[in-house]
Amino acid sequence: MRSYLDFEKPVAELEAKLEELRAVGARDGAVAISEEVGRLEAKAAQALAEIYANLTPWQKTQVARHPQRPHFVDYCARLIEEFTPLAGDRGFGEDAAIVGGMGRFRGRPVCVLGQEKGATTETRLRHNFGMARPEGYRKAVRLMELADRFGLPVLAFVDTAGAFPGIEAEERGQAEAIARSTEACLGLGVPNVALVIGEGGSGGAIALATANRVLMMEHAIYGVISPEGAASILWRDQGRAPDAATAMKITAQDLMRLGIIDTIVPEATGGAHRDRSGAIAAAGDALAGALAEFDGVGADEIRDRRARKFLEIGRRL
Repeated sequence: MRSYLDFEKPVAELEAKLEELRAVGARDGAVAISEEVGRLEAKAAQALAEIYANLTPWQKTQVARHPQRPHFVDYCARLIEEFTPLAGDRGFGEDAAIVGGMGRFRGRPVCVLGQEKGATTETRLRHNFGMARPEGYRKAVRLMELADRFGLPVLAFVDTAGAFPGIEAEERGQAEAIARSTEACLGLGVPNVALVIGEGGSGGAIALATANRVLMMEHAIYGVISPEGAASILWRDQGRAPDAATAMKITAQDLMRLGIIDTIVPEATGGAHRDRSGAIAAAGDALAGALAEFDGVGADEIRDRRARKFLEIGRRL
């Protein structure tokens, strides 16, 4: 059953009428309703296109968090063949918020990392809503070092509200673990490509997204803090989250203009959840194109290009 966001109510009403008409047609095939169904389908599609042509940053935030949006496990299942997950940081334990392992992307051996939020109550709890603890980032470092040793490109799928802020995470060195993961990204002698598929929140995202190429899905967001968190700090009022979302420039379109990201991956009208297969296929094409830019490029040059990319961001802004 499709879930609708608040600003999609006009579309929800039209599509509900469509379902009623189709149900009537299914009960009594003699009733000529095809013309009315076609008219309503066109009207719903037009309403959806008009809404999504003028989304505000806050509305894009809601789309990025949509419960039916494809998650890392969906991208991994469709894009990565022979995926073999690897667990544990070899220091403390396993963290299911970050899933990682080895596999083949369009026939090419790769290391894959992804933040997984979970889609049901059970999986959300198991993956801690995609908010990694220190052992998750240390696992990511371990896998990146393994990939570097064997010359495997690294693909990272970013989707987190941020690193887990609990006391136990701080006790185990959350900030240091994030810094080490960011350092590992910068030091790779193999190309790494990051794709923000939903939320790219704070240092929790940067730890995997310090890459040669940073891609974003069309309706994803990427920022140093959530809009609600920024509103609480700036105005002591979470109700002003829409104002914070606009001021923070967190949409793919804003970040492309600022030179923070390299590519926007298109989604279907209405968001990736309305055409999951199409969104994942488009992401695969974008990832393949980004990796192809580094074919035949040496390790030192890959590191230099990555360093120049992020230094240039600091100089430009």
